[in-house]
Amino acid sequence: MTALRIRARDVLTEDQLVAVRQRKTWKGIALIAHAWALIVSAIALVACWPNPLTYLFAVAIIGSRQLGLAILMHDGAHGCLAADERINLTLSQWFCAYPVFAETRSYRRYHLKHHARTQQVDDPDLVLSAPFPITRMSYRRKFLRDITGQTGYQQRRAQLLNALGPRQWPLLRRATHFWGKLGPQFVANAILFAAFAAAGVWWAYPLLWLAPLLTWMMVITRIRNIAEHAVVPDSSDPLRNTRTTRANFLERLFVAPYYVNYHLEHHLLFYVPCYNLPRVHRILSASRHAGRMEVQPSYLAVLRLATAKPDHEDRPGQLVNSARRVRAGADVGADLTAGGF
Repeated sequence: MTALRIRARDVLTEDQLVAVRQRKTWKGIALIAHAWALIVSAIALVACWPNPLTYLFAVAIIGSRQLGLAILMHDGAHGCLAADERINLTLSQWFCAYPVFAETRSYRRYHLKHHARTQQVDDPDLVLSAPFPITRMSYRRKFLRDITGQTGYQQRRAQLLNALGPRQWPLLRRATHFWGKLGPQFVANAILFAAFAAAGVWWAYPLLWLAPLLTWMMVITRIRNIAEHAVVPDSSDPLRNTRTTRANFLERLFVAPYYVNYHLEHHLLFYVPCYNLPRVHRILSASRHAGRMEVQPSYLAVLRLATAKPDHEDRPGQLVNSARRVRAGADVGADLTAGGF
């Protein structure tokens, strides 16, 4: 077990706990609607004013909202999108997870182990934080792979091969296995393509849905993973083995949507909906625990910490092997899109 424990009632009063635990379905729906509204607006921007600048802007906006959908799926995995579990799962699956090729229930099973064993040797997400700090040269290579789609391609390829199953299986068994792993995700994406085609912008699916999914979303997913648990001060202290990162407007718009930066608060109270995490942060910041909390002023500050290793110690093959271990040991359908929340 994690060496230190903090009970919710050590930090919040009973009335505060009741307030922050409240799950309002309309707020969950509003956040999902906000994500899709930004996606549709970005596509409309390119359709009306097609040029390289509007395209790049749209890719960044859509990629950030695709991460946003994964974050809201994560809230659904904790039962926080709606008060009713059936509504919660429907919202999480069809409006958040399936469009970005994820799945809430398998993610939930994997993710709760991370909460139970945060930064311990059997934490399934430890491979995401253990290699850090790295050199700036190493991060530049990773950024290049992410932004050019190499990371996204490798992850989706592994996910597809995993869904197809072993080649020696009979065709019917492989088809059944594929449907169980990725069937609803392909249905959701077929619906997306049909909607784009009906609106007269069929090209938006490859250029403004798949392209951001394979590029910008990969860039900011890595940054988010680093910010949450990499180079933390104390792996055994729940106030110091998880990080909250302050985010300005641009960071919230392009890198860290829907309160994902309040990760320390989420780990302490994982049943609290994301929209109540800022309130938890304010309460914690006014408590006797404030001085111990691992909080960084920006994502750039976190990246500086995570890339503090001298360049002369650069080992190009080291993190490639780490990535291979992640792919070999994890259910790619569950964790590669949204792992580490």
